Amino acid sequence: MGKIRKTYNVAFKEKAVNLYLKKGMSYKNVGRDLEMDHSLVRRWVKSFQAEGPGMGRPRTRPEDPEVKLKRLEAENEMLKKLLQM
Repeated sequence: MGKIRKTYNVAFKEKAVNLYLKKGMSYKNVGRDLEMDHSLVRRWVKSFQAEGPGMGRPRTRPEDPEVKLKRLEAENEMLKKLLQM
């Protein structure tokens, strides 16, 4: 069985980054205080410094309007065929 991955919201990530940057805590101390791996804190700090608040990549890419239109048209055709059966 695989591990279940825990996800963290942006507010939690900002709290961890602020503990490191503003309070001067070490990665390990922040990780221990928040009960998480210190390597995540390090990654979030680097991302925050590079990109600013709102860290992390979006979980899904926005769908191109033309691709979405073609997909929806294909779904409509399939539904029409199913209804004619």
